[in-house]
Amino acid sequence: MNIVLAGGGTAGHIEPALNLADELMRRNPESNIVALGTSRGLEVSLVPARGYDLALIPPVPLPRKINFDLFTLPVRFSQAVRDVRRVLEVNKADVVVGFGGYVSIPAYLAARGRVPFIVHEANARPGLANRVGAKFADAVAETVKGSLPGAVLTGLPLRASIQNLNRQEARSKAREFFGISIEAKVLLVFGGSQGAQRINSAVAEFLGSAELENVVVIHALGAKNDFPASPSNTYRPYSYIDRMDLAYAAADFVICRSGAMTVAEISAVGLPACFVPFPIGNGEQSLNAEPVVAAGGAFVVKDEDFTAAFIVEEILPILHDSTALADMALNSKSVGHLDAAQRLADLVEDVLARITK
Repeated sequence: MNIVLAGGGTAGHIEPALNLADELMRRNPESNIVALGTSRGLEVSLVPARGYDLALIPPVPLPRKINFDLFTLPVRFSQAVRDVRRVLEVNKADVVVGFGGYVSIPAYLAARGRVPFIVHEANARPGLANRVGAKFADAVAETVKGSLPGAVLTGLPLRASIQNLNRQEARSKAREFFGISIEAKVLLVFGGSQGAQRINSAVAEFLGSAELENVVVIHALGAKNDFPASPSNTYRPYSYIDRMDLAYAAADFVICRSGAMTVAEISAVGLPACFVPFPIGNGEQSLNAEPVVAAGGAFVVKDEDFTAAFIVEEILPILHDSTALADMALNSKSVGHLDAAQRLADLVEDVLARITK
């Protein structure tokens, strides 16, 4: 198969595309996979690092206000579509799979009527690119049920290290990796690669006000943020955690944002969670968390309401209740999709089979 993936810009668009690529290559090592992107996005580093070719097209973000870019948009957009068509022709594309973002709209329009294409939506509330593309796609996949009309529920393709994780089996190794006793209760805290100021501030205050008897906090603060306290027997601060699979296996409970990939990973491995949705945007993070919350695997607190007192009053009692933790873990896992990459790869193969009949 010759496959073109469109999902540049942010890690939220790129990571699931690359996870699908890994699954397709596992099934057919002779596949030719090319990712579309722009020189502005994280794909410039992420795609080559995973061993895939990257084809660059001009970035054509939609202007949010009336300015010169708005008037030149039709010309720039037409050029981007033409560039994508050249990529499809040169690579003899059999199928295009888009994951949203401004790289995807030119890809969908370039593929329309020429190459079958599939739209995958990561969030509960789809963005403009996928709302447009879904209207004439050959198939549509979603992570949260009901996000796009007629979509197949596949979940969000995960990294192999997460997809293959059994938390119970990896627990001893994970605790050894972080230097934590097997008997301790572990609270994992993170806010994405850049960290989350509200979460970091509340945890810093919590560390100074609470008695952490038999509790260890693993805290990923983000690369640009300072540690609020020195590492100790009860506090393990990191700028960034490379082995999130081991962090998930070591943890009993997690505090985090509710981006699509975060929610997908946490529910897939079955972790109880407190989600603190990012307060800026169109509200998709709150919606992403809803299936896990409805199942009883997590709860949500508004950014402005997340405080040290909230951790003490609402989270610590659960952390010390083994029955509550076990119930929430099962409920979380009940709505997760460890096999999302396989499901989406099946859909790609089904579309190709229909087209080639």
